[in-house]
Amino acid sequence: MPLNASRNSLVLPILGLLVEQPAHGYDIATRLRERYGHLSVTRSTVTSLLKALERAGMVSSRLPERVGNRPPRTAYELTAAGLADFRRKVEAGVRDTPAASVDFVMAVAYVGILPIDQAASILLGRADRLDQELAALSGLPDSDVLEVHMLEVAYWRTIVATEATWIRTLVRRIRSHEIGWPTQQTDKQGSAEA
Repeated sequence: MPLNASRNSLVLPILGLLVEQPAHGYDIATRLRERYGHLSVTRSTVTSLLKALERAGMVSSRLPERVGNRPPRTAYELTAAGLADFRRKVEAGVRDTPAASVDFVMAVAYVGILPIDQAASILLGRADRLDQELAALSGLPDSDVLEVHMLEVAYWRTIVATEATWIRTLVRRIRSHEIGWPTQQTDKQGSAEA
């Protein structure tokens, strides 16, 4: 785990799940594994991150509750500071992460936390940046190297072009209201209703 736990790749989806509803560590770990099979998730890591997030003031814990014969479990909820940080992380993840990265996938999964116009603008900015990257890749000089030794360049051009196209299609769908956008209301505890 990094010295600054907030940089752990699980923090964004943990905060995202807490935007949806308060939950205890076991529930969060289970939902992360179900929703994001590509992430390495352990209950102990989730518990450690929740405690670090609580120390940082991003989440708060409720008194432990017992359900049935199960041991008491501490539920966590997002604070106003945690919600603000989550929005910043989503914005930065959509805007700044490399093409085809897991960090982009995690950020775009929660882009609905941003106002619709802001989300569309940031997404289009990313598509423009990807177009510039694609232009740079297309501008590589032809060489005497056999194509078989440069297959990764053609692959990467395809990946970058596909992501830019997908983003522009997503923005069109968002702006046409083909994709429903959550109403964002913040309650006094700082969690958002989506």
